[in-house]
Amino acid sequence: MIKSVNLLTLISNNTKPVTLNQIQSPILKDMKAVDRVIRDSLHSEVTLINTIGEHIISSAGKRLRPALVLLSSGLFGPVSTQQHQLAAVIEFIHTATLLHDDVVDESDMRRGKRTANHVFGNAASVLVGDFLYSRAFQMMVSLNNMRVMEILSDATNTIAEGEVLQLLNLHNANVTEEAYLRVIHYKTAKLFEAAARLGAVMSDRYNVADEEALGLYGMHLGTAFQLVDDVLDINGDEEKIGKNLGDDLSEGKPTLPLLYAMHQSDTSQAAIIRKAIEQGGADDVPAVLEAVLASNATEYVLGVAKKEADLACAAIADFADSEYKSAMLALATFAVSRQH
Repeated sequence: MIKSVNLLTLISNNTKPVTLNQIQSPILKDMKAVDRVIRDSLHSEVTLINTIGEHIISSAGKRLRPALVLLSSGLFGPVSTQQHQLAAVIEFIHTATLLHDDVVDESDMRRGKRTANHVFGNAASVLVGDFLYSRAFQMMVSLNNMRVMEILSDATNTIAEGEVLQLLNLHNANVTEEAYLRVIHYKTAKLFEAAARLGAVMSDRYNVADEEALGLYGMHLGTAFQLVDDVLDINGDEEKIGKNLGDDLSEGKPTLPLLYAMHQSDTSQAAIIRKAIEQGGADDVPAVLEAVLASNATEYVLGVAKKEADLACAAIADFADSEYKSAMLALATFAVSRQH
């Protein structure tokens, strides 16, 4: 186990990429406490809610969003039980969005496991997603902090708008890069932003400037993270990412690698990409992936992601050096260098 006190040295001296476990080393005990809050708060007298909740929570991914609550909290002093609760709230909101996303996208795999909608049906998945949203709001209300409620209610509303924007863009090959980035900001980056803001809000040393700086960090980090997800959908390792390559393409989602490749490719390859976006389906996936890789689209998108990660790091440059700040800087690097 990597000791948290060695994180700064590890990041500066280690030639190998820093792992997520190493990045989270300052908050390992806190993450375990958050897991306990999640499981305790998930309980319901309705058995199906417990069953579906356990199905998706047990296949938890990177838990980046709750980790971000804890890391940003650590910038201001010891992490409290209230911040554990906020981290759990963020994870519940994120999990609810995943349940709803999988129904909308008709997905059958996530993180290498069958999705809840595939196992239990669409209706049950949507309703348990609603339960998680409502439980999250019960938990945040109990903290009796109006700014917390403002941040999280605004975030959930913006995420819903992002979902609708993505739906409107489906099968639309004329989406601009600006319009696509707007979807990312709304649908994905907004919850990263909220998570980072919450660390400042619950601190005794709270001030607006710190909250705004952390909000910028979270927004840029979340944008970088989603852009890399788009790249991994094109040329990732299926076993590592836990889904089939080209899933976004087969659903007709016009992601940035596809849009860039379409504008950079010759007429015939551009037509293949356009047809795939407009019609969806898996038939043209191999040809499209070949065209995208030939256009250097993945390098372009990774470059955009790297700029976002740099902006995230710049946003927290004025915070005092600490193991928590080092971890947040390392997290920005991880977001663009990860393979899953």
